[in-house]
Amino acid sequence: MSGRQGGKAKPLKAPKKKQQEFDDEDLAFKAKQKAEAQARKEMASKAAKGGPLVGGGIKK
Repeated sequence: MSGRQGGKAKPLKAPKKKQQEFDDEDLAFKAKQKAEAQARKEMASKAAKGGPLVGGGIKK
């Protein structure tokens, strides 16, 4: 019997990720997505501060 049998298997190494090259269109698209996400986040925080958006109608 060898020393490694029955023990924990050694994990495999993940291959290195390739460096991606971005052109101007890709960079502009990513910047636009980031700006839209920031705007959505700001709108959500403003809506949460103001309380309910609907008045609830006439109370009897």
